[in-house]
Amino acid sequence: MKFPYGLSDFGTLIRDGYWYQDRSDRIALLETTGRQLIFLRPRRFGKSLLLSLLEHYYDLNRVDDFAALFDGLAVGRNPTPLRNQFYVMKWDFSLVQAQGEVADIEAALHQHINDRIAKFQRAYADRLPTPIAIHPDNALSSWESALMAVSQTPHRLYLLIDEYDNFANEVLMADRTGSQDRYEALLYGEGLLKTVFKAVKA
Repeated sequence: MKFPYGLSDFGTLIRDGYWYQDRSDRIALLETTGRQLIFLRPRRFGKSLLLSLLEHYYDLNRVDDFAALFDGLAVGRNPTPLRNQFYVMKWDFSLVQAQGEVADIEAALHQHINDRIAKFQRAYADRLPTPIAIHPDNALSSWESALMAVSQTPHRLYLLIDEYDNFANEVLMADRTGSQDRYEALLYGEGLLKTVFKAVKA
């Protein structure tokens, strides 16, 4: 039996025969919980693996993989009507640079979101009726363009944000003068991170 220590890709875990504690029956419960979910658990509690499970379950582009990935699981025996019904976009804030001044961190966040939107556009190019405009210095404008493209199709967008607090915590804990000021500039008032989450919720 192979244990998947540190492995957070659901597809790899199932295809390569790693041990998996099946909690896929909770997907139906999650669907009734609300539109915006947040998972608060300590590190190494499987949050990233859960997001990967949801990504594989809901992705329109993975419909042909459903049987191979889920037939042996509870949700495969009793799937919900929403399986493979969404565009899926994933952001991973652990990849956002947390060093430098506020402007450097903001630029890194814009770059990460833009990179993920560009990846999203490539993945769904044959399904989106209009191209997404990527604005290099304003990822929120890119986000609005992505939403506009999605709105012209019969499917909705499922956004997954992994490590949503990672780089903010890195800034706060940085052993440098001014880390508190940078943290507050990013998260409070009209700070970029707060603005990003407002745009997502809207």
